[in-house]
Amino acid sequence: MFNKGDKVSVLDEAVDGVVLSVKDKVVTIETTDGFMMNFAANELIKIGDSGNLMDGIKGINISEISKEKEIPKPRSFVKEKKDKHELPVPEFDLHIEKLVPNKRGMSNYDILTLQSETAKRHIEFAIRNRIPKIVFIHGVGEGILKSELDFLLGRYDNVIFQDANYQKYGSGATEVYFKQNTK
Repeated sequence: MFNKGDKVSVLDEAVDGVVLSVKDKVVTIETTDGFMMNFAANELIKIGDSGNLMDGIKGINISEISKEKEIPKPRSFVKEKKDKHELPVPEFDLHIEKLVPNKRGMSNYDILTLQSETAKRHIEFAIRNRIPKIVFIHGVGEGILKSELDFLLGRYDNVIFQDANYQKYGSGATEVYFKQNTK
């Protein structure tokens, strides 16, 4: 750590001096102005015998510093392992841009009605064709379409719905499960 006779500098003050004694973690120094002062060991830094900056730089390992400065590589996401026989889940995007080529001239009511009717058609198709699960992408927005979709899904028996996988869709999708009768 510090030895008697070491030249030191105080980290947070413009004070330099020579170490006179070290007891536990308290270091007594004599400043260049001739004053005796006590400091904690972590408040001092040893300075070289010569004021030559190059001597201090020689001890720096450049490869370690360059490793610290490197931008870390982005983590890759673990891909979901799927069963070979598992069919992909049908996804239906209810954004108005995906439903009509041009929404000009449509009121908010018209847009919401079209989105609701589209969702209803897909739900009834899935029930008729015994599709076990579908996903509706509704986006985040103000939550009006999500509320309308929740209301619509609540009117069906044997339907369970929840927010879809957050990693895949964020908070803008709903997963719908259809309980199948095994008759």
